Amino acid sequence: MAVPKKKTSKSRKGMRRSHDKVAAPNVIYCECGEPTLPHRACAVCGTYKGRQVVSSDDA
Repeated sequence: MAVPKKKTSKSRKGMRRSHDKVAAPNVIYCECGEPTLPHRACAVCGTYKGRQVVSSDDA
């Protein structure tokens, strides 16, 4: 099995891992003021693009 000949430095290890971070989710605010994910109906009031798409008893 192949084994590295030299130790990988902390700097090189950090540079390699610099792109592995998790991106923060994009958040928009509904008309009711609650933060939601884009292109999804609001979980609190059930509206999407100004229309009521989920009935209030389900939400």
